[in-house]
Amino acid sequence: MNLGKKTRAKLHIILLFILLLSITSMMIGCTKNTEPISRTGFYFDTVIQITLYDTEDEAILDGCFALAEKYETLFSATKEGSDVWSINHGNGKPVTVSEETVSLLVTAVDYANTTEGRIDPTIRPVSELWNFRSEEKAQVPKDTAVKEALSHVSYDTIRFGVSPSEETGEPVYNTVTLQDPKAAIDLGFIAKGYIADKMKEYLLSQGVESACISLGGNVITIGEKPDGSPFRIGIQEPFAPEGTALDTVEVRNTSVVTSGIYERYFYEGDTLYHHVLDTSTGYPVDNELASVTIICESSTKADAFSTSCLCMGLEEGRQYLDRENVAYLLITKDGTQYRSENFP
Repeated sequence: MNLGKKTRAKLHIILLFILLLSITSMMIGCTKNTEPISRTGFYFDTVIQITLYDTEDEAILDGCFALAEKYETLFSATKEGSDVWSINHGNGKPVTVSEETVSLLVTAVDYANTTEGRIDPTIRPVSELWNFRSEEKAQVPKDTAVKEALSHVSYDTIRFGVSPSEETGEPVYNTVTLQDPKAAIDLGFIAKGYIADKMKEYLLSQGVESACISLGGNVITIGEKPDGSPFRIGIQEPFAPEGTALDTVEVRNTSVVTSGIYERYFYEGDTLYHHVLDTSTGYPVDNELASVTIICESSTKADAFSTSCLCMGLEEGRQYLDRENVAYLLITKDGTQYRSENFP
């Protein structure tokens, strides 16, 4: 087909316009917002902050905080009607809960097994006596009360049961029984890590490629910053004013979790009492360690590992973490630091 010069010229102009439009669209599509959006809230007895670096969509933040509310109604031991609250008030009978609650409890029991009970999800009868959540009411309980509460601490009392799924009718593990009616569950040593992992999973499903999730001492990052630089996470100096960094680590797409005896504590006389309890005595653990920082991909694992090590002490804790092959920084009460070879 023969086209006149004017027709060919017009066609070239049209094709050039389409090409430029396509290139412009591609550039717009690839451009990411460098101004982060962030939101703060209070859940799980701690301040949480979520920062997104590559999107302006506030609805995604809404989704994250909806997850925070959801998991508080599942895992909180103090929120009336939550799954854990219902189990603790089940009077020794099976309680139907969500599959996620069962899954996290199974994981918690596994860690109790591998640490020979150094961490135990049924520690709540003892932790309630100390009341570390209230600075005004925290006090050293009577020794007789501690011993009585300690007699009800045993993860062996937890039983999982099967019942038909409401959706499919298929049998699923969705009931939990505390065979000792005076036993009670507290998932504080692992819940925030699990929730951080679930928030990361949600953000990835929404196409987020650069974000930072902070749940108190639990930080998990997605990707890196939009300019290609890593996230810089400060490690709190034990007993220094909040926000005083002893060290800073540069990370991409991983989790940094710190547990320490300085997070909740009080003095009675000259003695410091902190919230990390020894499951064999019912009193705060007493060893060389002031804080443990773990770096690994799973925030759930990092949460459990950091508390486990803090309960074990320096030498046993190092051996345990070396077997697990995770990066760690241990800080003793006198300020000495012990780093694994793979700690950044």
